[in-house]
Amino acid sequence: MNIVIVDDDQLVALSLQTILEADDNIHVSATGCSGSEAVRLYNKYSPDVLLMDIRMEDMNGLEASEAIIAAHPDARILLLTTFSDDEYIIKALSLGAKGYILKQNFECIAPAVNAVYNGQTVFGEEIIGKLPDLLGHSESHSTDVERSPFADTQYEISSKEMDIIRLVADGLNNKEIASRLFLSEGTVRNYISSILDKLCLRDRTQLACFFYKNLKH
Repeated sequence: MNIVIVDDDQLVALSLQTILEADDNIHVSATGCSGSEAVRLYNKYSPDVLLMDIRMEDMNGLEASEAIIAAHPDARILLLTTFSDDEYIIKALSLGAKGYILKQNFECIAPAVNAVYNGQTVFGEEIIGKLPDLLGHSESHSTDVERSPFADTQYEISSKEMDIIRLVADGLNNKEIASRLFLSEGTVRNYISSILDKLCLRDRTQLACFFYKNLKH
């Protein structure tokens, strides 16, 4: 797996590289120190996962994520920060980032990168606990013209679809879901595609958030 690391503190970037390359499955292709450099490095290396800080000068991590995802919708971006900032979390979700974890949780970084590479969505425990309240807050205060996909959604979900949604929200990838539910991976993919269409959602990240706000009980 090829990784690009972007952090405005070069010492942190090198430390992250050391941590990640202790995993034999991970190779760090390049490191950068700004959002604009993240865009350039992504275009050059097409990494399997981009691990990027949020607070950077020139262009921050959220702005860089938006630019990268606009050009590469399948980009796997894992955002890393020292701040559990509500506005950052909401923005990261809306952009389609595949994860948001706190930088100080060093022991979680390599597993989080592997999880994102395997198609999972990763949020630190501090973040997951905030999701329901944050999504409700985001909707009630949004000034966007486009209707939020989480607002007043009419949905009919079968028990099998509900099982799949729960497992997606738990961070399982298609292979793991298929094994758990005794289905083929193709069937799981078809279910998830149908669920996303039914709920007017864009991706697994939004589906996980939808679960935490509307369905978890």
